[in-house]
Amino acid sequence: MAIKFQYNKTSLQSLEKQLKMRVRTLPTIKNKESALRMEVKKSKDEAKELEQQLEAQIQQYDTMMALWNEFDASLIKVKDVELSIKKIAGVRVPVLSDISFDVPRFSLFSSPKWYVDGFSILMKMAKTGIERDFTEMKLNLLEVARKKTTQKVNLFEKVQIPGYQDAIRKIKRFMEDEENLSKSSQKIMRSQQEKRKEAQL
Repeated sequence: MAIKFQYNKTSLQSLEKQLKMRVRTLPTIKNKESALRMEVKKSKDEAKELEQQLEAQIQQYDTMMALWNEFDASLIKVKDVELSIKKIAGVRVPVLSDISFDVPRFSLFSSPKWYVDGFSILMKMAKTGIERDFTEMKLNLLEVARKKTTQKVNLFEKVQIPGYQDAIRKIKRFMEDEENLSKSSQKIMRSQQEKRKEAQL
């Protein structure tokens, strides 16, 4: 990214102001990036754990497959999923507060006695599945924010700050050269005037 500037004091002051602002902001952005990096790792671990938990729950009830054929799974429905919003390192992410299920009334006498257990098993598995999905959603949001923050850190560190420093250096050299030329030309003019005076005498 080429930084546009002019060889004058106004441009120099503007560039120095921009540089100071970026140098002052950089540590904050770096802290945000490291916080997001930690949160992404935590969310990945959490999602992995929930995935393993769900797999374990499914395998645990694999042996009851014959009984599940008798069970009407359409009886149980997710009624409501309560969400709240939490800010993690400045990123708004959904947080799962509660899951409520719609379980219809059924006759305990005409239904098999394991039906009650079947409902609690299904609700437990559904809850784990929903928690896993929310954790993955949170992970995706945090990952996108972390990538953007890393890009910003790199932009400041590797492009903008060195660019501004280089532009400031060029302007200062130009102004120093101009001042030196001005002093030199004044000396030349003085020595020529002195020579003329001497010639007139």
